[in-house]
Amino acid sequence: MTVFSKYEGEIASIDVHIGDLVEAGQVIVRIDDVSADFSLEQAKADSDAAKLVLEGKILALKQADSSLQRNAALSAKSAVSIQTVEEAQTARDTASNAVDQARQSYARAQLGVKIAQEHVDALTVRAPISGTVTRLDAHIGGRVLARVDSIKENESLLTITDTKSVVIDADVAETNIGELRPGLRGEAVLDGFPDKPFAIEIQQLWPVASAEKGTITLRLALLNPPGGTMPNMAARIRISTIPAQQPGDTPR
Repeated sequence: MTVFSKYEGEIASIDVHIGDLVEAGQVIVRIDDVSADFSLEQAKADSDAAKLVLEGKILALKQADSSLQRNAALSAKSAVSIQTVEEAQTARDTASNAVDQARQSYARAQLGVKIAQEHVDALTVRAPISGTVTRLDAHIGGRVLARVDSIKENESLLTITDTKSVVIDADVAETNIGELRPGLRGEAVLDGFPDKPFAIEIQQLWPVASAEKGTITLRLALLNPPGGTMPNMAARIRISTIPAQQPGDTPR
């Protein structure tokens, strides 16, 4: 999996090297963006201010509500006019609307904090999967683009390969298609480990044949491959229903 930065910034530290095993969630790269820190502080300040305004509006509503109840009670005793009660009701309604608006403003301010915090958090890049670092493009002090602006692989931070899920894609003659099916097992030998054969199993047959080569592609699962198996190693495979050994197949 190729790892990109979600946001633009300058690489402050790199916590892994090529060949390192990493766990999902592990910190791998840290990126600096001063503007993101400032934006977070501003968002927090705006949220605090919006909270104070809301608290003030709630207090005003309580006072308006008390005034309305007091005047309603006095009106029942003919101590105040109906107009006074109506004016108190209007003041109470106005205060209630002001609280609703203040709540909305505070909610927007809180959302602003979450967005700014997410930006800051994303500058600490974590491994999306467990695996081995097989490519490292990042260097300290380098400027990285946001993911949406990074369209080339060499603009990525690094690549992590899950070596536990490496497969072999092998081309076999289409004349053998009738003998092949998922679940069939065989044996493979990697050129890098010629004395360590291991079992393989057909996972999938491609639904389309190659018109140029007259072959069908098989996807083979590796069952207990030797330690040190890496993508792009050459392999030779043999499946019991296929009469001839198939050379030149490549794990990926």
